[in-house]
Amino acid sequence: MRVIINTVYGPPEVAHLMEVEKPVPKENEVLIKVHATTVNRTDCGFRSAEYVISRLFSGIINPKNKTLGNEFSGVIEQTGAAVSLFKVGDRVFGYNDTKFGAHAEYMTMAESDNMATMPGNVSFDEAAAICEGGHYALCDIRAAKVVAGQEVLVNGATGAIGSAAIQLLKHFGATVTAICDTKNVDLIRSLQPDFVIDYQNEDFTKLEKKFDFVFDAVGKSSFGKCKPILKEQGIYISTELGKNWENIYLALSTPLLGGKKVLFPIPTINKKDVEFLKELVETGKYKPVIDRKYPLEDIVSAYRFVETGQKTGNVIITLN
Repeated sequence: MRVIINTVYGPPEVAHLMEVEKPVPKENEVLIKVHATTVNRTDCGFRSAEYVISRLFSGIINPKNKTLGNEFSGVIEQTGAAVSLFKVGDRVFGYNDTKFGAHAEYMTMAESDNMATMPGNVSFDEAAAICEGGHYALCDIRAAKVVAGQEVLVNGATGAIGSAAIQLLKHFGATVTAICDTKNVDLIRSLQPDFVIDYQNEDFTKLEKKFDFVFDAVGKSSFGKCKPILKEQGIYISTELGKNWENIYLALSTPLLGGKKVLFPIPTINKKDVEFLKELVETGKYKPVIDRKYPLEDIVSAYRFVETGQKTGNVIITLN
């Protein structure tokens, strides 16, 4: 089978297309013929090891998971003897950021892993993009304890996380102000936030309006800049560490002081989260935004594009 392998950390060019043997599922596993996957910030981070701390999970010297790809959609081709939740022919999607493996024509997953049958109203490409942005957004929304009626600002609304956050926040009943660039205003309006601000024409940190939660889904602002637009008990969360890892230190200190604070939740996902996101997709409350698609053999170009920081939503890798 064709598979993308990187045996060392580094730039996009360390990812190589190779031929290897098709994996054999264990008793509790299924073999999935992958139809689509994504290249996302998580893949880029684990491939480059730009944040040295990631090596504690991915391997100190060289990557232990030599095939990346945490999101996938596909069809079950074979099941292990102990599998009862899935059957051959099931169309499935899911997320695996522990052993990865979706940048390949075939992958294995335990039936208890973060996987579910696909929503019936989306394509393989759309199904592959449900979980990464969706679960990051869901984790941070839960950490901020968002309730109906709260005012929330989403910076970086055009990314996979930001575009998911808008839709999830509306599901939870928040009033959403989305920040994006000029060319994506119409796209972001189609996700139905309450307000859209074009940051190229207006500085959102100068707004008179105050927010219960400022979610920097792109990591390009800071607590200091956003503090004036937070309510007295307002919460700031960024998806990045911040300058000199300041968001870690602020998450440890600001909750002790009372008032405005920074949180830095560690993202997690489980099978119930995948099922929850599936339900939102099926009911039309969440649809992942797709920017562009690349074939598996052109994955280096996909990595390069994602690392420009200019993608809108998700970048899909097609395998079938």
